[in-house]
Amino acid sequence: MSANVNGRETVSLNGEPVVKRPRVSHDSSLRIPKEPHNKVTVVLGAQWGDEGKGKVVDLLAMDADIVCRCQGGNNAGHTVVVDSVEYDFHLLPSGVLNKKALSFIGNGVVIHLPGLFEEAQKNLQKGKGLQGWEERLKISDRAHLVFNFHQAVDGIQEQQRQQQEGKNLGTTKKGIGPAYSSKAARNGLRVCDLVSDFKVFEDKFRMLAEHFLTMYPNLNLEVDSELAQLKGFAERLGPLVTDGVYFMHQALNGPSKKILVEGANAALLDIDFGTYPFVTSSNCTVGGVCTGLGVPPSYVGRVYGVVKAYTTRVGVGAFPTEQKNETGELLQTRGREFGVTTGRKRRCGWLDLVLVRYAHMVNGFTAIALTKLDILDTVSEIKVGVAYKLDGEPLPSFPANMDVLTRVSVDYETLPGWCCSTESARSFEELPLKAQIYIRFIENFLQVPVKWVGVGKSRESMVKLY
Repeated sequence: MSANVNGRETVSLNGEPVVKRPRVSHDSSLRIPKEPHNKVTVVLGAQWGDEGKGKVVDLLAMDADIVCRCQGGNNAGHTVVVDSVEYDFHLLPSGVLNKKALSFIGNGVVIHLPGLFEEAQKNLQKGKGLQGWEERLKISDRAHLVFNFHQAVDGIQEQQRQQQEGKNLGTTKKGIGPAYSSKAARNGLRVCDLVSDFKVFEDKFRMLAEHFLTMYPNLNLEVDSELAQLKGFAERLGPLVTDGVYFMHQALNGPSKKILVEGANAALLDIDFGTYPFVTSSNCTVGGVCTGLGVPPSYVGRVYGVVKAYTTRVGVGAFPTEQKNETGELLQTRGREFGVTTGRKRRCGWLDLVLVRYAHMVNGFTAIALTKLDILDTVSEIKVGVAYKLDGEPLPSFPANMDVLTRVSVDYETLPGWCCSTESARSFEELPLKAQIYIRFIENFLQVPVKWVGVGKSRESMVKLY
């Protein structure tokens, strides 16, 4: 059998008549790469945490439309001072103080619901900043939940490490590690489970509790009372829950918006790139923004690294520039270096630029926010770590092995202190000349500009340099 198509005889297959196919129209503009309409601005810690990220986020959140958390849990701690009121945040994005902005907790965050609502209540009692917070908070339906038994297990595991090896990890005992373990083991429970069929959720919850009881027979579980508490939270949580992927897609591709991402913890606490095993259980480097919010890499815009003008660390682990002397005590006292989450005294030392440069390699900082410069106001000589040596030989890179990092010696550059107050400065030119030299030294070493300098506790004390 044959047919005539375009003047040519065409034999059909299986005797079926030949059908002329219409030409498929194609939009050629699809092949031209499009620049994202909106990009996210990211604020990340560049050391071991406690750099003052909350203050930088609060500054940028003033004109933001959306402020996001992408990883971690209530093991993070950010302090923000607004109108002389000091607010402490652990799970809520610091940007929740901006009444014109939406706050979003992404899928990469692990949420302890009693902690979330308690945190909101405590901050409500401090001032008016948090009024109406539930109306401007959205939570991803894919975020995992932290349960009370996760927190109990966290404490047991830390105790076991101490007994078996004589050293612990220095966790906050907030259940973060065990919750992320449940996520990786694929027996964790998510926000979407809680706000769906509660009977199905209850069955899965009991199975998960039994799983931990099998591993830790001495675990004190109160399953029924926790389930009753969670049922109450489910009702409050329902209006806040949204499809996080769709939410971010709409925000990125809709009308012009300023979207801010608030990193928790810091680069050297990252589960992959940090000083393992003395790290947190999530990716707190820039990659965590994509996986923790559902944001394509091409939508990541400016990445700001927050660097304290010296170095601090909470808990145990290697700390090459630590000063176990009068200098360390001075920095600890003047800087009021106590953990926001645990109240633990922070270990203090000189600024370690080897460490910060490593953080820049991983994150690609657009610019730096240098915080707590005023703490150095009384120091006559300031040292900066610029290189590591091992057994007298220079180390070409930041070591992955913590046994190596504990053995390194540090090469320091010594800079003159300015020995006067910087707290009233509101421009680079108003800073003492020697403070300006300190800032320029940091910029030249890292090859990254310093955009802000912090010289006090308030939002207004963040001096913008350009």
